[in-house]
Amino acid sequence: MVRAQLSMVMVLDKCIGCHTCSLTCKNVWTNREGQEYAWWNNVETRPGVGYPKTWENQEKYGGGWVLRNGKLRLRLETGRFKTPGREDYYEPFTYNYENLFSEELSDQQPHADPISMYSGEKIDVQWGPNFDDDLAGGDLTIPADPNWSGIDKAIYKEFKNVFMFYLPRICNHCLNPSCLAACPRKSVYKRPEDGIVLIDQTRCRGYRQCVQACPYKKVYYNWKTGKSEKCIFCFPRIETGQPPVCALTCVGKIRYVGVVLYDEERVLEAAKAPEDQLVALQRDIILDPFDPQVVKAARESGVPDNFIEAARKSPIYYMFKKWEIALPLHPEFRTLPMVFYVPPLNPVVTVLDRNGKYSADYDSILPTIDKLRIPIRYLANMFAAGNEEEVRKALKRLLAIREFFRQIEVEGKSRSEAAWVLEENGLTVEDADMMFRWLALSRDRYVIPTAKKELRIRLPSKGR
Repeated sequence: MVRAQLSMVMVLDKCIGCHTCSLTCKNVWTNREGQEYAWWNNVETRPGVGYPKTWENQEKYGGGWVLRNGKLRLRLETGRFKTPGREDYYEPFTYNYENLFSEELSDQQPHADPISMYSGEKIDVQWGPNFDDDLAGGDLTIPADPNWSGIDKAIYKEFKNVFMFYLPRICNHCLNPSCLAACPRKSVYKRPEDGIVLIDQTRCRGYRQCVQACPYKKVYYNWKTGKSEKCIFCFPRIETGQPPVCALTCVGKIRYVGVVLYDEERVLEAAKAPEDQLVALQRDIILDPFDPQVVKAARESGVPDNFIEAARKSPIYYMFKKWEIALPLHPEFRTLPMVFYVPPLNPVVTVLDRNGKYSADYDSILPTIDKLRIPIRYLANMFAAGNEEEVRKALKRLLAIREFFRQIEVEGKSRSEAAWVLEENGLTVEDADMMFRWLALSRDRYVIPTAKKELRIRLPSKGR
């Protein structure tokens, strides 16, 4: 059966770490009692521990799936694991601003003490959702990043090797969500018309199995209502063809939103793949929206024509499926996440030529792609389950596009003369033009079909 899935791609080279997406999401969705600590959208600095602390460490938290004897099992079923606590998130705080006006006359400047948003009492702030921003955690947080696996951690201590990039995170609205499978009340569900994962607040009883099962720790318990909540992909906006708030307000224009078609019957097969094939098999289940057989099957499955047309124009289809420059976050969790990332290429390596001058030519950069300041292994651990070739392929194609336009604009070559650099990396001139329009100009980055509620796919009721 063919299904439609709303997805997002984030281009990490363009993220400036301003947290505008986090603040607007917070103000719209979680600026209320019970969700003070919850950030449906957050931006992390890497290397670092993230939010909540060390959320990637599934030996500690037990999220996602594990493959045992050819069968998928929830990791939380294999032992006793910990749900993140206040010390892993942070204790939300504000400041006693009233003290600035009410403090008695003295020789000292009045000040506002930090106070807990839970108790209202003065507290000693120890942590926050972005306290390790811009590598501020230093030796306390950088070595704790699980993505150092297979890398000598000592390299970051040398100034010439220091690197960082920003990692925005939302719910991945996975094709094989472990939060859904873990819920004993069946309150977590995946909308069949667009793939958005939601929690039915009338069914939820606050067992928090979904919090534990989500390997990305993007489900939050609301202590006020006693129910779990999560990112809803701003579906009230999506249904009217508008982008999510985080994408709309993104200063760097790094977010691309669109639809892909996928083969629902092959989801389990892709989730069971060997780790080095997880990315490739996830790509395989994404279908070609230009294929007449796929279009016919999609219509028979109830996918509206406007969704099929949107899938043909979707930046997600091209970046993840066709060009293979976008990668999923931690595919080894086997949830098949549908938020993808174009890995960071900066800083571009320059080398000295024979005359002692710096050169940034394609021929000089390509052999040194494994010597970029951000280690290939680090990116592979984060975006490809350790498969370095997937990362190299993406970075080489990003470099090829830059070199193609550099030869045209700087060296004055014709498009046909410069096309060799694209052909070497499996791209065409038409691909280069589309990538330039999306990645450099950020045009047409939202291709969102409006919902047709009268055609909404209805699943058999399971009762309450």
